[in-house]
Amino acid sequence: MTMSRKFPMIVAIIVIAIACAGCSEQTTTPEAIRVGVVASMTGSASSTGNDIWQSALLAAEEINANGGVYVADIGKSLPIRVIQGDDESTREGGMKAVSKLITQDNVDLLVGGFSSAVVMAHQSIVADYGVPYIISGASSTAVSNRDDIDTSYMFYLRPSSDDSSIVTTLFAGNVLRPAINEKFGFSDDRPLRLAIIYQDSPYGKGHQSAIHATIENNDLNVDVVSEESFMMGESDFRTILTAVKAKQPDAVYAVTFLNEQIPLVQQARRDVGLDTIFLTIEPNDDPDYYSGVGRYGEFSLLESRFSPYAVPNGPTASAVTDFVAAFDARWNGFPGMMGAATYEAVYVAAEAIENAGTLDKTAVRDALDAIEMPQMIEAMKNGVITFSDDYRVSAFDLYMSQLIWDESAGEPRPRIIWPDSLKETDLVIPDWYTPGSD
Repeated sequence: MTMSRKFPMIVAIIVIAIACAGCSEQTTTPEAIRVGVVASMTGSASSTGNDIWQSALLAAEEINANGGVYVADIGKSLPIRVIQGDDESTREGGMKAVSKLITQDNVDLLVGGFSSAVVMAHQSIVADYGVPYIISGASSTAVSNRDDIDTSYMFYLRPSSDDSSIVTTLFAGNVLRPAINEKFGFSDDRPLRLAIIYQDSPYGKGHQSAIHATIENNDLNVDVVSEESFMMGESDFRTILTAVKAKQPDAVYAVTFLNEQIPLVQQARRDVGLDTIFLTIEPNDDPDYYSGVGRYGEFSLLESRFSPYAVPNGPTASAVTDFVAAFDARWNGFPGMMGAATYEAVYVAAEAIENAGTLDKTAVRDALDAIEMPQMIEAMKNGVITFSDDYRVSAFDLYMSQLIWDESAGEPRPRIIWPDSLKETDLVIPDWYTPGSD
């Protein structure tokens, strides 16, 4: 072939190459930051999952309304597009959802995750693909402290089961126990008779272990007189409640999800006649909890870090009020604690991407590792959202509240009773309460 005949072909190849390069550039420049939201949209934890999804969407809409997230290596701000990953409240569903988010939806980052058992099942997928994941649930230390997979891309924006159990158990031993002894004229050194009802999962077992460790490490005058487990998603607790009643506890520490705690408390007082005080933990701090337990939930105790109906004094108060109002305006209802945590997780993701200046997953991971962001709606230790050097866990200021009947609402409402710095009112031992005995 002569040069004259070769030239048109060479030009054509160059033109096609340039055109293809242009096409490639257009297709690889993202139009949005894709954030996968892992939530239980169906199955037994769907109430909580819906709260997580609505809160994540609200955060993305707020960030986008303020111009999106500036990504330096692209040279412009991008909106956040949240993509729903329904874990179906099961391990298998979670694995399927996370696989799809990573391999088909090509998410830049993941947020959410609720059940410890479900999250544990899909952590290995996240590790294999190296996708940054801000986990706002899954409190078990078995999730955050595992060393059998590479968890370096996973960050835990929640207290651990140890953190929650320490607060709740210290309150039981140091505040509830003397209050019961005083009301009934018991000796000051009488131990608190505590029963534990826990979900048979990493979440439930994590709390069970932490309760015992807290009692031992703090030399608390607490006797655990009963320990009963149940399967995740259980709705009939009358058999184990009857067994617990036979042990005559002073109080019951329940490690449950929202859909479990409501029937547990109802059946205890209505069907079994267990007139005791229930202590429960933060995933239940949700509007559905207060409407669900109704009168049966009066005087229950709840460890929390965010509530739709209680605004702790301090620097986060106005942000809490604004978030609740924005959620109500968007969804015609109030957020729960898990929603609040996921709302913050989306903002943390945005901050990390902006700090990284790129969507490169390793760079975003490194930016999360170094993040020091002012607290938002949940009070953080030292007022800063950051992650620990060891297992990348955040640290919160937690509190205890008691449910008091609100006649105007027709439901109980939480009133903060501990610590003293946030206290709204005193602990009440109700007249219908029956203490335990040997």
